[in-house]
Amino acid sequence: MLRLATPLVVAELGWMGEGIVDTMMVGRVSAEAIGAVSLGTVLFYTVSIFGSGLMLGLDTLISQAFGARRISDCHRSLVNALYLIIPLAPALMLVCWGSMPLLRSFGIHPAILRETLPFLNALNWSTLPLMLYFAFRRYLQAMNLVKPIMFALVTTNLINIAGNWILIYGHLGAPAMGAEGSGWATCISRVYLAGYLIAYAAHHDRRHGTGLLEGPLGPDFARIRRIVILGLPAAAQLTLEVAVFAAATALVATLDPLSLAAHQIALNTASLTFMVPLGISSAAAVRVGQALGRRDPAAAARSGWTAMVLGVGFMSCAAAVMLAVPEYVARIYTTDPAIIGIAVSLLAVAAAFQLFDGIQIVATGALRGAGDTRTPMICHLLCYWLLGVPLGYMLCFKLGWGAVGLWIGLCVALIAIGCVLLLAWRRKVRTMAAVAAAVA
Repeated sequence: MLRLATPLVVAELGWMGEGIVDTMMVGRVSAEAIGAVSLGTVLFYTVSIFGSGLMLGLDTLISQAFGARRISDCHRSLVNALYLIIPLAPALMLVCWGSMPLLRSFGIHPAILRETLPFLNALNWSTLPLMLYFAFRRYLQAMNLVKPIMFALVTTNLINIAGNWILIYGHLGAPAMGAEGSGWATCISRVYLAGYLIAYAAHHDRRHGTGLLEGPLGPDFARIRRIVILGLPAAAQLTLEVAVFAAATALVATLDPLSLAAHQIALNTASLTFMVPLGISSAAAVRVGQALGRRDPAAAARSGWTAMVLGVGFMSCAAAVMLAVPEYVARIYTTDPAIIGIAVSLLAVAAAFQLFDGIQIVATGALRGAGDTRTPMICHLLCYWLLGVPLGYMLCFKLGWGAVGLWIGLCVALIAIGCVLLLAWRRKVRTMAAVAAAVA
């Protein structure tokens, strides 16, 4: 599990590193620029993550096919995922562009809105390479080819840093574009990211003669339908989760720029720690899927529980750091004492849900490897939108607790989700064992 998960964790940290670097570099411009990057990024992912989530169906299909040693089946799933991306990417871009005029009706601070719209427009052009990255990443990791994914994400950050330095501040003759420059730097880095993984997949195929382009290359609508059936609940679950934080960010944006900047700092920190169990979750999906492809449910169960222990162990350490030195964490992003004061309170709430956040994402990955993407979707819908958001809204605006109240609502939701999905994985393990016993 560690051999597979460690490069994926580094890759997820590299992915998160883009957002952190963007926030830190625009933070030297203004609090409004930080808010714009926060709001624009969350809104972009609310739309684009749906398409990325559809690719999660490949975790189940390719890992189980690889476990059963049906390599040609892995190739066909990838090819048909690309057919799915062709109409999907422009459709998502149109949705993102269509949502931009609506932002003016949400009461967002005008100074933040002026920075957000150009940033979001630039970021939207990264939709297609983002979809291609997710498809080829799922394909490679399901066949245990994880080191190129790690390398791609690490080097992508170097390109993003250079792009930010040039375009945000106006170096090397470029105009100083502020937050918008950060959006274009991210777009350029994602073109590289997708291109690298595509090139590696082609190189691996030529070197090992796996027959990537030797099978049927036409669309297989039955397989596309299977990808959608598996991926749609996963996409909906991701969209629901990202939309919650988009809604929280938009609500905090109606308060004041200082609260929004503190919210972004706490959100970046919680997202950074989340990347570790997220990488473990991807490894869990692959290991569980491969074991089931070999018709070994006992190994699938061991893989899921092993991943759970690793995720919980790390998130417990992360919570301890957030409680022990929150001021130092906040000072990484800003020196403004007013922002730091709010961020410290938000980090205390984030510490309370770390353990459960680790449980829920690792359980989601293990369930996905077993072919269950529906349970996490239902759980996120009910706990986030019927419990967390209403509670957070009441605490924030009705009781006057501000951003802290909103975060407490999200914390309660995450605790509930973690508990429910832990029980769901336990039930799945029992079901797999019962099916294996009946077959025997």
